[in-house]
Amino acid sequence: MSASAKKRVHPWPVRLCHWLNVLVMAGMVMSGWGIYNASPLFSFTFPQSVTLGGWLGGNLAWHLAVMWLLFVNALIYIVWGVLSGHFRRRFFPFSAGTVIRDTALALRFRLPHQHRDYNAVQKLLYIVVLLLGALLVLSGLAIWKPVQLDALVALLGGFDIARYVHFFAMSGLMLFVVLHVAMVLLVPKTLPAMVTGGRIRESADE
Repeated sequence: MSASAKKRVHPWPVRLCHWLNVLVMAGMVMSGWGIYNASPLFSFTFPQSVTLGGWLGGNLAWHLAVMWLLFVNALIYIVWGVLSGHFRRRFFPFSAGTVIRDTALALRFRLPHQHRDYNAVQKLLYIVVLLLGALLVLSGLAIWKPVQLDALVALLGGFDIARYVHFFAMSGLMLFVVLHVAMVLLVPKTLPAMVTGGRIRESADE
């Protein structure tokens, strides 16, 4: 016979990694801005008030400390996402056609929102974020240990290019954060589920 069951919109590993990532990314970005200020790539610097560490040594210490938290958090999320089938269920499949279709709907504010089903634009963005995260880690390692990891530095085009790669990968992640926050503001009902896990009713046959 048919019965109804309630399932979590966001399992606890997703929520744990998500909120820990908020704190970790804030620390990474703010300390990274301080490091950037010591040797700017462009004609601008970031206000000292939004940096973390107070001086270059402190910026580096914070950046490296928070880096390990980011690594552990990302490792937990990726391993759990693969083994649990979360990535397969939530991020795939999608195609260029569905991305174009959902982008057009989003621009007209007609894109429907389903708690457990990501649209094609969301799927693509999450995949891009994972790839940017990997690029951020690789370029960061190249900058941190350029002598020991000289092959990686060479793969990225040299130390100076690796710095640009690191900067733009982080900028890409920050752009995603801005878009993510904007979407939450547009659809605020999605926020409580990321705190409590939320529940949806599904039918099941017994």
